[in-house]
Amino acid sequence: MRLTLLLTVLLCACESSNVNYNPYIPNLKFDKTINLDLPLYDDIKFSSGSVELIGVGVCGIVLFNFNGDILAWEQCPPNHAVNSSCPKLNISGVQLSCECTQNLYSLATGQLLNNINHNNKYPLVRYRTERVGSSLRVYN
Repeated sequence: MRLTLLLTVLLCACESSNVNYNPYIPNLKFDKTINLDLPLYDDIKFSSGSVELIGVGVCGIVLFNFNGDILAWEQCPPNHAVNSSCPKLNISGVQLSCECTQNLYSLATGQLLNNINHNNKYPLVRYRTERVGSSLRVYN
Protein backbone atom coordinates (compact mmCIF):
# COMPACT_ATOMS: atom_id res chain seq x y z
CA MET A 1 0.00 0.00 0.00
CA ARG A 2 2.78 2.43 0.91
CA LEU A 3 4.64 1.59 -2.28
CA THR A 4 1.54 2.32 -4.38
CA LEU A 5 1.01 5.64 -2.61
CA LEU A 6 4.67 6.57 -3.04
CA LEU A 7 4.59 5.73 -6.77
CA THR A 8 1.41 7.75 -7.25
CA VAL A 9 2.94 10.80 -5.55
CA LEU A 10 6.13 10.48 -7.62
CA LEU A 11 4.22 10.18 -10.89
CA CYS A 12 2.13 13.25 -10.09
CA ALA A 13 5.25 15.20 -9.14
CA CYS A 14 6.85 14.29 -12.48
CA GLU A 15 3.89 15.48 -14.52
CA SER A 16 4.94 17.85 -17.25
CA SER A 17 3.70 21.38 -16.80
CA ASN A 18 4.21 23.97 -19.49
CA VAL A 19 4.63 27.13 -17.43
CA ASN A 20 5.35 29.27 -20.50
CA TYR A 21 2.30 28.11 -22.45
CA ASN A 22 0.69 30.89 -24.44
CA PRO A 23 -1.99 30.08 -27.05
CA TYR A 24 -1.04 33.13 -29.16
CA ILE A 25 2.69 32.42 -29.46
CA PRO A 26 3.99 29.11 -30.85
CA ASN A 27 6.82 27.38 -29.00
CA LEU A 28 9.44 27.89 -31.71
CA LYS A 29 12.90 26.31 -31.41
CA PHE A 30 15.85 28.51 -32.39
CA ASP A 31 19.47 29.14 -31.45
CA LYS A 32 21.15 32.47 -32.28
CA THR A 33 24.60 33.68 -31.21
CA ILE A 34 25.53 37.34 -31.51
CA ASN A 35 28.83 39.16 -31.02
CA LEU A 36 28.33 41.81 -28.35
CA ASP A 37 31.44 43.67 -29.54
CA LEU A 38 29.64 44.79 -32.71
CA PRO A 39 28.42 48.44 -32.65
CA LEU A 40 24.88 47.22 -33.40
CA TYR A 41 24.65 45.89 -29.82
CA ASP A 42 26.21 48.86 -27.97
CA ASP A 43 22.89 49.76 -26.30
CA ILE A 44 22.72 46.52 -24.31
CA LYS A 45 26.16 47.08 -22.81
CA PHE A 46 24.53 49.49 -20.35
CA SER A 47 21.87 48.89 -17.71
CA SER A 48 18.32 49.41 -19.06
CA GLY A 49 19.57 49.33 -22.65
CA SER A 50 17.63 47.36 -25.24
CA VAL A 51 18.11 46.04 -28.78
CA GLU A 52 15.77 44.34 -31.25
CA LEU A 53 16.77 41.08 -32.96
CA ILE A 54 14.77 40.81 -36.17
CA GLY A 55 14.22 37.42 -37.79
CA VAL A 56 14.63 35.49 -34.54
CA GLY A 57 11.77 34.04 -32.50
CA VAL A 58 8.23 34.44 -33.81
CA CYS A 59 7.93 38.25 -34.23
CA GLY A 60 11.45 39.19 -33.24
CA ILE A 61 13.20 39.40 -29.89
CA VAL A 62 14.03 42.30 -27.61
CA LEU A 63 17.26 42.01 -25.62
CA PHE A 64 17.28 44.03 -22.39
CA ASN A 65 20.15 44.68 -19.99
CA PHE A 66 18.81 44.32 -16.45
CA ASN A 67 21.63 45.16 -14.02
CA GLY A 68 24.19 43.36 -16.18
CA ASP A 69 22.00 40.35 -17.01
CA ILE A 70 20.73 40.26 -20.58
CA LEU A 71 17.10 39.15 -20.83
CA ALA A 72 15.45 38.07 -24.08
CA TRP A 73 11.72 38.66 -24.67
CA GLU A 74 9.49 37.61 -27.56
CA GLN A 75 8.19 40.67 -29.40
CA CYS A 76 4.76 39.20 -30.26
CA PRO A 77 1.86 40.58 -28.23
CA PRO A 78 1.17 37.91 -25.59
CA ASN A 79 -2.54 38.64 -25.09
CA HIS A 80 -3.97 38.56 -28.61
CA ALA A 81 -3.28 37.00 -31.97
CA VAL A 82 -0.76 38.72 -34.21
CA ASN A 83 -2.39 40.61 -37.07
CA SER A 84 -1.27 43.06 -39.74
CA SER A 85 -2.39 46.11 -37.74
CA CYS A 86 -0.51 44.95 -34.65
CA PRO A 87 2.41 42.76 -35.77
CA LYS A 88 4.72 43.25 -32.77
CA LEU A 89 5.31 45.14 -29.54
CA ASN A 90 7.29 48.37 -29.65
CA ILE A 91 10.14 49.39 -27.36
CA SER A 92 9.16 52.36 -25.21
CA GLY A 93 12.00 53.07 -22.76
CA VAL A 94 12.11 50.16 -20.31
CA GLN A 95 8.75 48.83 -21.50
CA LEU A 96 7.19 47.14 -24.50
CA SER A 97 3.92 48.65 -25.70
CA CYS A 98 1.09 47.27 -27.81
CA GLU A 99 -0.48 49.81 -30.19
CA CYS A 100 -3.71 47.80 -30.48
CA THR A 101 -4.56 47.31 -26.82
CA GLN A 102 -2.42 50.05 -25.20
CA ASN A 103 -0.94 47.37 -22.93
CA LEU A 104 2.47 48.04 -21.39
CA TYR A 105 4.88 45.27 -20.35
CA SER A 106 7.98 45.57 -18.18
CA LEU A 107 11.25 44.65 -19.90
CA ALA A 108 12.71 43.89 -16.45
CA THR A 109 10.06 41.33 -15.39
CA GLY A 110 7.90 40.64 -18.46
CA GLN A 111 4.76 41.43 -16.47
CA LEU A 112 1.78 43.38 -17.75
CA LEU A 113 1.85 46.83 -16.13
CA ASN A 114 -1.66 48.00 -17.01
CA ASN A 115 -4.53 45.57 -17.47
CA ILE A 116 -6.87 47.89 -19.35
CA ASN A 117 -9.60 45.42 -20.35
CA HIS A 118 -9.00 42.97 -17.47
CA ASN A 119 -8.96 39.99 -19.87
CA ASN A 120 -5.20 39.92 -20.27
CA LYS A 121 -3.50 37.11 -18.42
CA TYR A 122 -0.23 36.38 -20.20
CA PRO A 123 3.15 37.99 -19.49
CA LEU A 124 5.85 38.37 -22.12
CA VAL A 125 7.44 35.12 -23.31
CA ARG A 126 11.03 34.92 -22.10
CA TYR A 127 13.80 33.08 -23.92
CA ARG A 128 17.05 31.75 -22.51
CA THR A 129 20.34 33.61 -22.79
CA GLU A 130 23.89 32.48 -22.15
CA ARG A 131 26.89 34.78 -22.17
CA VAL A 132 30.28 33.35 -23.20
CA GLY A 133 33.01 35.97 -23.43
CA SER A 134 31.86 38.63 -25.87
CA SER A 135 29.19 36.37 -27.38
CA LEU A 136 25.57 36.04 -26.35
CA ARG A 137 23.58 32.93 -27.16
CA VAL A 138 19.80 33.38 -27.33
CA TYR A 139 17.78 30.18 -27.63
CA ASN A 140 14.58 28.33 -26.94
